[in-house]
Order: sequence, then structure tokens, then C-alpha cells
Amino acid sequence: MADVDVFISNYTLVDPEIYQLWIEGFSSSEAVCYLKQKGFGHSMGAPIDLIASDVLDHYRTYSLIELYLHAPSKLMEQSCFQLEHHTRDLIIEKYYSIDDVVAREILGKKLTSRYRKDLDEVGDKTCVKLKSCRRQFDNVKRIFRTVEEMPGTLTNNIMQHFFISNDLAKKYACIVFLACLRFETSKKKLQYLTFSDLLTCSHSIMIYWTYTYQHTGPEYYDTEMDKEFLLDLRELRCLLDKEKEIKQYVTEIVI
Repeated sequence: MADVDVFISNYTLVDPEIYQLWIEGFSSSEAVCYLKQKGFGHSMGAPIDLIASDVLDHYRTYSLIELYLHAPSKLMEQSCFQLEHHTRDLIIEKYYSIDDVVAREILGKKLTSRYRKDLDEVGDKTCVKLKSCRRQFDNVKRIFRTVEEMPGTLTNNIMQHFFISNDLAKKYACIVFLACLRFETSKKKLQYLTFSDLLTCSHSIMIYWTYTYQHTGPEYYDTEMDKEFLLDLRELRCLLDKEKEIKQYVTEIVI
């Protein structure tokens, strides 16, 4: 009689609402209180102890999956958690989600362990939980280290290595680009600019001011400014002497 090894497993269930609370940095007890206030399980008459047990079980699962989320390609290859394609895409996209207000605070800062320790100030300023701020900071740092020296376009490189959507990859591309070129976005006179403003500006620069605009090929980077173009910009210096007149002229045209 032949011996047969049998492996039985169920698909890992991911509750979108509980996962979102985990992503936002809620502790399991805070999540239970939040769900109770929303009437979660009320229709089925589920006692609070059962809800707490269910939430804790979900949280344990997400903590184990998180190890693979640091390198999403490993999540694709692993066999410990049976995930449907749409569920896998959901947890990756949510895990790498980033709040614009947090991204704005990270811009212009060095991605060091020292700054990570001071993220409680970012949390207080943005009203985002510290755990979520740390997740977002770690994701920015991880993506930056992965793609900063890769040839080609940042957005495509991020999408290919982290399996996130184009819109989300553009946000990270903006952060990486501004960090690589060391734009001083934390200056006082630039504080009024939102992350959305900087996102628009950075992508315009990447498209029209870098080597990837004029050239194609694996050896070109969109984090490397076109030097010939920058030299041509010197001719515009004379306009700085007439800055007030130009501003007034543009204002009159707009009005």
C-alpha cells in the first residue's frame, strides 16, 4: 500500500473593514470598541467576547502576512496563506496606502531611524495614529532603497516590484524623486504647498526635465536631470530681475 501525504487548507479570509482598522493603526481592543459602536455583529446577536476573539484572530493573521508584504513578490510565491487574487491585491494596495498629510510631512526629511523615532510629532500634527505613521514611513524608505538607482521610470519600477496601482505608484515616485534630487520642500515659504501640489510639479519635472523625456533605454533615469536643458535655463535668469513686473503682468492676464 502506497503512502500518500495530504495537505488540506482553506483560503485565508480577510475582512476588509477589520483589515482597514489594522492598517490605520487601531489596536485590537480599539477596533472592537469601534466595531461595537457601529453595531458590528448586532444583527446576528454576537456577544462582544466573540467579536473580540474574531478581531484578535484577524489581527494575528495580518501580522503574520505583514512579513511577506515587505517584499510583495514573496507574497505571490508563498504557500502558507491561500489568498484569492483580488484579496491579495487588496491587502498589498491597502498596506502601501499613504495619507497625503503624512507624505507631506515626510517630504524633505532624511529617511533615518532617528526621524522614525520622532514620528509621534507627525501623528499629533496629522491626527494619524503612530503605528500607521510608522508603517507609511517604513514603506517609503523601503521603496526608496529599492528603486532609487534603477534605470527607467520610477512609477513603472515601483509598480513592477511592489504590485501596487498606477495612482499609488505615482505618489511614491513623487516622494522618491524629490528625495533623490534633495528638493528642500520643508522650507517655510513652501509650507503652503500640499502634497497634491508637489505631486503635480514633480511629475511634470520628471516628464519634461529629465533624460527619459528626450531618450529611451535602460540606461536612462527619470531621477537624473537633463543637463543640457538646465544649461538652457540659465538664459531665464535675467527674468528674475523683473519678477514683480512679470507677476503683475500674469495676474492682469488671468483677471
